[in-house]
Amino acid sequence: MRIVTLHNIGAAMRACAALGVDVVLFTPSCADPLYRRAVRVSMGTVFQVPWTRIDPWPSGIQTLREHGFTVGALALEEDSISLDDLVADPPEKLALVLGTEGDGLKPRTIAGCDMTVRIPMSGGVDSLNVASAVAVAAWATRVPDGDR
Repeated sequence: MRIVTLHNIGAAMRACAALGVDVVLFTPSCADPLYRRAVRVSMGTVFQVPWTRIDPWPSGIQTLREHGFTVGALALEEDSISLDDLVADPPEKLALVLGTEGDGLKPRTIAGCDMTVRIPMSGGVDSLNVASAVAVAAWATRVPDGDR
């Protein structure tokens, strides 16, 4: 993730903890999840979910692939597949990449991923706040506790 707003870091980490995300990888330019505001918004869950920085970026995408991950970029692209379609036929190991507030992911990051995924929406809304997108994607792709 590349999130720069501390509130969003905290909210995303709280969602990741609640929904069983295995690990969170932050890019070098992401805000510090241990900053007091992020810790407070996360209600302390930044200490529950394993996390680290993945550097360098975006070449870290290749490192994920080398470890058996299919890498999906959450982005609004013409060729994006629906999150519903991804969940219907999930890869064995999945890493989702989310971008910064406002600008989203850079084109070179999207191009480096195996697929582009979009969250289906209605009401004329085309995107969500990044912390909300983390929560939706984590919920949709969660693995039931008995299957871990």
